[in-house]
Amino acid sequence: MPDTAPQQFASHRRYVPMYHFVFSTIVLLNILWSCYRVYHALRVGGRFILVDSLFGLLIAFALAIIFVYIRVFPLAVQDRLIRLEMRLRLAEVLPVDLRPRIPELSAGQLIALRFASDAELPDLTRKVLDQKIAGRDDIKKLIRDWQPDTLRA
Repeated sequence: MPDTAPQQFASHRRYVPMYHFVFSTIVLLNILWSCYRVYHALRVGGRFILVDSLFGLLIAFALAIIFVYIRVFPLAVQDRLIRLEMRLRLAEVLPVDLRPRIPELSAGQLIALRFASDAELPDLTRKVLDQKIAGRDDIKKLIRDWQPDTLRA
């Protein structure tokens, strides 16, 4: 699905409404409902009802764990690919004196630098390394010529 507005710092985060809003709400409501059922089973009594309710709560937490990891695992792979891509890109774009410093860049710094154009990447990389700017958002705010990344998880 193509983005309608040009990507920039203020709009570069990607939200998938069915995942971030609908699915997350359903998972949260399921946990709350399961907690209510356990509470009700403890008040009313009945071993079978309590075991059934506890099992439902266990399944609700399992779904919450799945919800988290469905997002975390692809993002971890994406971050590894971005690190590799940026190291290769920096090896081509940076001046010779700055290339040996590529390993000094953290994963977060590399991920933030990916939005910079090739023209501003050498100066921005030097600034990030020399001033030890570590925050992703701090680096992204320094980018003047934002290059969108529309192929992301």
